[in-house]
Amino acid sequence: QEGSHRDRTKNRKTQRGNQTCRHRLTQNRGDTEKHEGQGIETRNHKITHTSCITFAIVTANSTWCYYWFVLCFVFVYLFFNSETNTMNCQRKVKCNLKKKFQVLFEGVAKAGNPTLLNELYTELYITEGGTGKVNDEHEIRQIEAVFKKTDTTETTIKCEDIFKTSSERDGPIRTVLTNGVAGIGKTVLTQKYTLDWAEDKANQDIQFIFPFTFRELNVLKEKKFSLKKLLRHFFSETKGETYNYDKPQVVFIFDGLDECRLPLDFEKNKTLTNVRKSTSLDVLLTNLISGKLLPSARLWITTRPAAANQIPPEYVHMVTEVRGFSDPQKEEYFRKRFRDERQASIVLSNIQTSRSLHIMCHIPVFCWITATVLEDVLKTRGGGQLPKTLTEMYIHFLVVQAKVKKVKYDGGAETYQYWRKMTESLGKLAFDQLQKGNLIFYESDLTESGIDIRAASVYSGVFTQIFKEERGLYQEKLFCFVHLSVQEFLAALHVHLTFINSGVNLLSDAQSKSKLSELLFKDNAATKFYQTAVDKALQSPNGHLDLFLRFLLGLSLETNQSLLQGLPRQQDSCSKPKQKTIQYIKKMITKVSSRRSINLFYCLNELNDSSLVEEIQKSLRSGRLSTNELSPAHWSALVFILLSSEENLDVFDLKKYSASEEALLRLLPVVKTSNRSCLFLANVFNSPLCNLVELDLSNNNLQDSGVISLCAGLQNPNCQLKTLRLDKNSLTSACCQDLSSVLSTQSSLRTLSLNYNKLQNSAVKLLSDGLSSPQCKLQILGLSFCFLSSGSCGFLASVFSNQPSSLRELDMSRNRLLDSGVKQLCVGLQSRFCRLETLSLGFCGLTEKSCEFLGSLLSSKECHLKVVNLSANKLLDSGVMRLSAELQSPDCQIKSLRMHFSGFSPHIQPLQPEGAGPELQLSW
Repeated sequence: QEGSHRDRTKNRKTQRGNQTCRHRLTQNRGDTEKHEGQGIETRNHKITHTSCITFAIVTANSTWCYYWFVLCFVFVYLFFNSETNTMNCQRKVKCNLKKKFQVLFEGVAKAGNPTLLNELYTELYITEGGTGKVNDEHEIRQIEAVFKKTDTTETTIKCEDIFKTSSERDGPIRTVLTNGVAGIGKTVLTQKYTLDWAEDKANQDIQFIFPFTFRELNVLKEKKFSLKKLLRHFFSETKGETYNYDKPQVVFIFDGLDECRLPLDFEKNKTLTNVRKSTSLDVLLTNLISGKLLPSARLWITTRPAAANQIPPEYVHMVTEVRGFSDPQKEEYFRKRFRDERQASIVLSNIQTSRSLHIMCHIPVFCWITATVLEDVLKTRGGGQLPKTLTEMYIHFLVVQAKVKKVKYDGGAETYQYWRKMTESLGKLAFDQLQKGNLIFYESDLTESGIDIRAASVYSGVFTQIFKEERGLYQEKLFCFVHLSVQEFLAALHVHLTFINSGVNLLSDAQSKSKLSELLFKDNAATKFYQTAVDKALQSPNGHLDLFLRFLLGLSLETNQSLLQGLPRQQDSCSKPKQKTIQYIKKMITKVSSRRSINLFYCLNELNDSSLVEEIQKSLRSGRLSTNELSPAHWSALVFILLSSEENLDVFDLKKYSASEEALLRLLPVVKTSNRSCLFLANVFNSPLCNLVELDLSNNNLQDSGVISLCAGLQNPNCQLKTLRLDKNSLTSACCQDLSSVLSTQSSLRTLSLNYNKLQNSAVKLLSDGLSSPQCKLQILGLSFCFLSSGSCGFLASVFSNQPSSLRELDMSRNRLLDSGVKQLCVGLQSRFCRLETLSLGFCGLTEKSCEFLGSLLSSKECHLKVVNLSANKLLDSGVMRLSAELQSPDCQIKSLRMHFSGFSPHIQPLQPEGAGPELQLSW
């Protein structure tokens, strides 16, 4: 009975349990039906223990799905919330950048007449190409060279397309380096790019643009920053932002590399990859530029040509050049400035009649100076005599600023004492800093020049369009002249006034004066003063005093001194020094090269003497020019006329003047600007009287067609040319078959430089055929920065392996040869036919592995290498240790081994000379 009772009780519990399970299952199915909609049929099932267990599992899975759903919801919420925060941050950044850049203070940074940038902005002429190679010539020379450059084959770029990938490029562009002389429009270009983005007009695929200037960054050089902290300091809107800036949609702009006062030591600085880690600004920038920090972000860096080499070329993916205004763009600019049609026509006509003004107007800042002056002259004189020379233009510009001062501070009082004091102080500063090569001055620089800081603030408030005061972060003051030409003019004015007022020649080593000599030999002193200036300018290898000399000579004219309104305490009214100076300049024209004489003709123009030029122009117009009777001075005048001509020299007929070697040498600056000049050069080589042995055609745009034409003359038996330089001429492999043919003939060519051309491996393959010829006598070959890879080394190795080679020097630096390329090259260098003595492999992406191959080579008896350059490769300690062992070999003939910036630790020291011979030179 007890057992039966237990069974009945157990059955009732089981039934209740089954009923409970059935009820819950039915309820669950009902819920399911509610979620899944109509069309679901509920059926009766027999509920067992197994079904309960199954239900428990289903219930557990449902719970897990619930939590998974919540997790996904939270994730989506956070994602969209983050996106919302990013969009809010972007909107704030755009708003502030729009406020900052929509107004253009033309020529100045903080004062003047504000103009909407979009109203005045004129499209600039920007070209793709170049290498970022340093150019330390005076920038006026560079502008004059650009003036004659043809643009038919150049690739032009619009501002908004600066990061757009062309069909010729393999991969994306990370870093763009933009070159341009001072005042050419680089800063305004970056502002326009940023403003168009902020106003939603262009490049909306970009999420953030962060523009910086090196002027502002300089004042932070003693501070430590993480990238996040740096962004917060300049862009407070990014505070609290968690956005990942390592994206192609983020652009950093760094304007004014030439003004950078940070070391930017790319080789020695430590690696930084964390955006939250604080370090020096130098380390932060080098890692950002090199791509170790934010490798996916994009960078745009602007610089003047003289500072272009501060960034290693392997970190630059594209180089562009801002050429300023083309002729149509000049006209567009002046018509925007002068809305009155009659005034605009007068201004344009005045500019076009003066070659020096017309050429300088390629520079937007000079266009602004010209517009400022002519606007005042037309208003006050009603269209009288307009300035024709540079000196006149800058004197008028100075006078315009004096008028501003009178109205602002003196209420129109006609007093000159304060103006004279300010001008003299600024002139001294300009001259002192010009000698040091400084464009940006800090308070310490002003103190060194004897200028009180408070006075400097007054100067910048009065001469707002000459002397600028800016404030960087932490409110440190920066000072500069609005343009280099303004600084050079004021420097020349200071030297001129010092001599006129006190008799002291600041350009002479002995600056003392004698009252007796001043009275008795005033004319001689003045003559010597100007002759010293001419000599100083001609002694400069890069012409950095060319414009200074033009201004100084122009200031010697009485008409210009009268414009200075009392600045000179006495005027130099004697005409003898002027005539003697003119004769001295004409004498120097006969002694210097045609290229160097060009500036001397501009100097004669400032002195209102154009007799030499007029004589040649008269002969050209009459058709009776006899080049056989030309003096050296007249030859130079002919060059000046041809180079400053409006005519585009697509074809220059050398035979029209003379096909002699002398004519070629005299007219070479003209020949190099002609698109088809090589045809006529070839004719010169055909002459049996031609003894030309060296020809440098670098930095032109000859292209393949030009070189092919040139090769026809090089193969002539009469050609005695030994050295040919074709660097940076837009060459490709298409011309190398003809060059190879030249090498294969009985050519006298010993040196061939093809550096900075996009030749690629196919070109080396073609050249190797000529180099392998028994007739080849070439000893020096330059292939630096020719877009070569490891494959090119195999072709050159075959040159050394097959038969005796005449090659003694080989430059393959700045090509991505890698260790695999060096391995192939070393095979050829170990050949008994190889006599190579100098090898340059700097910036080739090598590691310590290459040292293993080179080490075996250097210790070989067959190796004749004496000079090897391995600089700027990641050789590390292990690499140099491998080389050091081989350098001590008795068979090693190395005399000089350069390994600068190769990643060595401080404890690595150069091998002692006694270890590998008394003449060994090691450097890093």
